Amino acid sequence: MQTIPYPQVKETLYSEQLPNGLTVFILPKEGFQKTYATFSTKYGSIDNHFRVEGRPEQKVPDGIAHFLEHKMFEEPTGDIFSVFAAQGASANAFTSFDRTAYLFSATGHIRENLTTLLDFVQHPYFTDENVEKEKGIIGQEIKMYQDNPDWRVYFGLIETMFHVHPVHIDIAGTVESIGEITKEMLYECYHTFYHPTNMSLFVVGGVDPQEIMDLVKQNQAAKTFKPQGEIHRLFETEPGEVKAPRKESTLPVSVPKCLFGCKESSQPLRGREMMKRELAMKVVLDILVSPSSAIYQKLYDEQLISDSFGSEYNIAEQYAFSVIGGDTKDPELLINRVKEEIDKVKASGIDRADFERSKKKKIGAFLRQLNSPEAIANEFTKYRFKDMDLFDILPVYEQLSLEDVNACLADHFNWNQLAASIVRSEAK
Repeated sequence: MQTIPYPQVKETLYSEQLPNGLTVFILPKEGFQKTYATFSTKYGSIDNHFRVEGRPEQKVPDGIAHFLEHKMFEEPTGDIFSVFAAQGASANAFTSFDRTAYLFSATGHIRENLTTLLDFVQHPYFTDENVEKEKGIIGQEIKMYQDNPDWRVYFGLIETMFHVHPVHIDIAGTVESIGEITKEMLYECYHTFYHPTNMSLFVVGGVDPQEIMDLVKQNQAAKTFKPQGEIHRLFETEPGEVKAPRKESTLPVSVPKCLFGCKESSQPLRGREMMKRELAMKVVLDILVSPSSAIYQKLYDEQLISDSFGSEYNIAEQYAFSVIGGDTKDPELLINRVKEEIDKVKASGIDRADFERSKKKKIGAFLRQLNSPEAIANEFTKYRFKDMDLFDILPVYEQLSLEDVNACLADHFNWNQLAASIVRSEAK
């Protein structure tokens, strides 16, 4: 078992790759009562076209990763949630663009809950009947989200930005696409992406690292997995420009919703370089449009925004984009005002005092995050699947310069790459 000390944040991580390929991470937190574990696979909604060495190329229906996540909780003996509940644990799962995670939190019966987590995720149970039943359940979920204005405005923006990259497709797919899913497809995707070589277990809390590692090793040694070649994820070439400048829809909302942002042209970054870009853009957005910014205050005084106004930045190997906005009485005016104010900052450059203040704020937020087992586990896996280390965040922030953030500001906010999504109120 490898010991990885992080003296700057007073943490020690224990890690080992098991003979079957599974990588296990354990972060003991002395004095913590709660233990939190995530069992994650590098498999999300964008992985709908792939090839494994020695096997034919596969193109599967949109939404299958999310569908598979739902089905994993069903066992021949019943619903796995009831097993966790009986053992005093709270369990859940989620699917994102690029990963699926199964998790539990508990203050007791850690060995039993960890064994349950490993066993149910590594024991698929799909039948023609339970797959057909699930289509109706997920179909209702999809329709529910179609009536959710926040969901519609968000995915409307991504649909407007991207031509062919599957990031623009709703994580749950469509009613039509999930209708094509079969038991055989689920098993094909499961055996491809749920192989231990593509998965990671992270346990954080008041645990003994050697005891947990021994438990996991014993559990995995009792199971057999066929050797598997490298997974090749296949993507069409995404054009650099946005698909369309705007998308509008109507729903029964009292105030219009407006999200807008810039799509970055493809510039593949990995590891620490990707982290540097992400953290620099987080500082840029914090300085520009956070509640403590001058722009936010102006827009609030003009009654163009409410406390729903916010921003985010998403980056992966094949895509990167920003999201800004919220509820507003005048979407067009809001977009124009934000552009005007950002152009002013671009012309003068970010003020050094603002930069130093924002950087300290971000470092403080990261250090507070280390008190949350949930945040540590979820963020660690997110970064690891992108070849990054969560604990590099502090040194990368510390090394970030004013020149770095001004370069991001100038490069990212290219208004030719701007797209907007608006949900307006239905006509009375």
